[in-house]
Amino acid sequence: MSARTTTRRRLASLTVAGAAAALLVSGCTSNTEDTSDDGDGGGTATEVDAATSNDETGDTVVIGFSAPAADHGWMGAITKNAVAMADSFDDVELRQAEATNDVNVQISQVEQFINDGVDAIVLLPFDGASLTAVATKAMEAGIPVVNVDREFSSPFAARTTVLGDNYGMGVSAGTYICSQLADDPDAVVAEIAGIDSLPLTQDRSKGFKDALDDCGLDVDHRVAADFTVQGGESATSNLLQAAPKIDAIWNHDDDQGVGVMAAIENAGRDEFFMVGGAGSKNVMEDIKSGDTVLQATVVYPSTQAADGVELARLIAHGKSLTDISTVGVPRQVQLFAPVVTADNVDEFLPTAFES
Repeated sequence: MSARTTTRRRLASLTVAGAAAALLVSGCTSNTEDTSDDGDGGGTATEVDAATSNDETGDTVVIGFSAPAADHGWMGAITKNAVAMADSFDDVELRQAEATNDVNVQISQVEQFINDGVDAIVLLPFDGASLTAVATKAMEAGIPVVNVDREFSSPFAARTTVLGDNYGMGVSAGTYICSQLADDPDAVVAEIAGIDSLPLTQDRSKGFKDALDDCGLDVDHRVAADFTVQGGESATSNLLQAAPKIDAIWNHDDDQGVGVMAAIENAGRDEFFMVGGAGSKNVMEDIKSGDTVLQATVVYPSTQAADGVELARLIAHGKSLTDISTVGVPRQVQLFAPVVTADNVDEFLPTAFES
């Protein structure tokens, strides 16, 4: 297997969410369909070249890519992985717009992609609702848009959407904590959320609560930070002062977790275990070492834009995901939120991001 394909296998493992089932899509898939004639003379199978593969180089595809500024590790990894995915293909030219948190600037970037007549656009919007109109304009111009992470407010704005699973993150974290504490109905569980006004934070908290409810536990203490190191440290200091005893903590975000860990160390507390969120390299290394309160983390994949680039290429080439029977690329791909522990951390370290 080539180095390019090995990179793609590492970056592009994703779960396709369909109406009937979720299927694991491998990055190393053939575009060949088994359409052998059944011999009764009435078949309508299309003959295809058995050597055809989604990995084979085709006509060059120009993909415009725009994402917010890399103001924390996860977002930096989003862009890094998207560029790496594009570079792994000889037939992809990635036109990368300068990362920005200015909605108007990002709108102008997409308008430039439209004017340039790119073959596809991969867009992680700073704000999905604000970028909906210009994404719809691109679609109406015949340019397929792959929406990443932050959804547009109209189904007409994207050909395909690649999402993490925020509710699933909460469920995974809660389920893991239940597995560790279910025999102690009096266990004290704490939650360090992100920005409470964001739907993604609300989804994560709801999933966490639902999972704990299922095993008879509650969120006994909850504070909200702001996805920053400083916010994580401040919120955790307040939590530790308010709760003299804790058995488990779920922290929503490993970037703010740097501050969370600083507050825990400053307080000299270690009677609990902690579960992180997103999947940073430093958290995974702490899990592997076993020298801190960090016992697990829940992955929110930083490969979403890389998946978007790969799907945009398939769409532009008119190809399909061949591990499923349906022709074409699904309208929505939702990635799984697995729990990383000392038992499986080596599997996830290669795609972990730097906080």
